[in-house]
Amino acid sequence: MKTATLRMTALVLALSLGACLRAETPKTGDKAPDFDAKDQDGKTWKLSALAGKQVVLLYFYPKDDTPGCTTEACEFRDAYDVFRDRGAEVLGVSPDDVSSHEKFKTKYSLPFTLLADPEHKVAESYGVWGERKFAGKKYMGIIRSTFVIDEDGNVARAMLGIKPAGHAAEVLEALPA
Repeated sequence: MKTATLRMTALVLALSLGACLRAETPKTGDKAPDFDAKDQDGKTWKLSALAGKQVVLLYFYPKDDTPGCTTEACEFRDAYDVFRDRGAEVLGVSPDDVSSHEKFKTKYSLPFTLLADPEHKVAESYGVWGERKFAGKKYMGIIRSTFVIDEDGNVARAMLGIKPAGHAAEVLEALPA
């Protein structure tokens, strides 16, 4: 009986620690973690395939078609031509699946790519999958963040725990004119 209780306690502790541990968030100058993820059309994207070609704005958001995420996506949409003029590719990442991304992209005429991360591997590699609180409840989810990744694949700027409204303008300020 005691052995079973000890095993159960050890399992609960291991699971709890696993939920709290996440990769360290890359800092300015760090090599951006490579990843591969499917976009809204089912095409696989790999960050390293963009290296040497352009700046990447990798923004993590919690959920398609929710108020804050829609505000953020539409601001990126509205400034998309300016981002492109400055040589940047916008990539949005959330735990939603490919189908959800396709609907979200179509509904709001988003001109940029949305990457599906249902197992949150990309978010974990960037240290932005963690404990969240809402309405007094704790849960695991995306910590809204954006990474500006330079042409060499290094983090030029990490913006963590951001607010959706006004964020696209803040990211534009981080890019050379």
